[in-house]
Amino acid sequence: MTNVNLAVIFYSMGGTNYQLAQWAAEGGKEAGAEVKILKIPELAPQSVVEGNAVWKATTEKIAHIPEAKSEDLEWADAYIFSVPTRFGNVPSQLKQFFDIQGGLWAQGKMVNKVVSAMSSAQNSHGGQEATILSLYTSMYHWGAIIAAPGYTDPITFAAGGNPYGTSVSVDQNGKMVEDVEAAVKYQAKRTVTVAEWVKKGQQ
Repeated sequence: MTNVNLAVIFYSMGGTNYQLAQWAAEGGKEAGAEVKILKIPELAPQSVVEGNAVWKATTEKIAHIPEAKSEDLEWADAYIFSVPTRFGNVPSQLKQFFDIQGGLWAQGKMVNKVVSAMSSAQNSHGGQEATILSLYTSMYHWGAIIAAPGYTDPITFAAGGNPYGTSVSVDQNGKMVEDVEAAVKYQAKRTVTVAEWVKKGQQ
């Protein structure tokens, strides 16, 4: 049993990244971590959300999930972020969440947190890698430690071969094209393991 606290934080319009977050949470729990699944607060007007049937359905499906707060970032030893790509970058919702963490950043509260990320897009070259790398740029400023899956296990190749973090493409019906469940769980377990090493080294 580990003593790692893991925050799995996602933003999802169509449900894909919520599913990735659920798998990551399962992997984290299997590794012995205490896990919280948290969603990024929505910025889009309610009228826009309700005008899109899939978006509205997803919002209703995740209504019970708590919104991520600064206290959650302070509580966690490790973070796994799962977000869709927006023109090769993170969604504005996540960017704002990062932007309001200046207080924690100034106090050094995110230093040495262990971070990993996942992403989705509507095609296999839709910007997932760029999105993950963009997210990691913010983590460097926090002084966090990146725990990318790399090619540390053959499961990475089976899931499409993205060494920066699990990525998936989604077809026109909203279904994942690649089978990434095992890769997501592996990535979560690796993140927890690295966080445990870091936490023990600081004690």
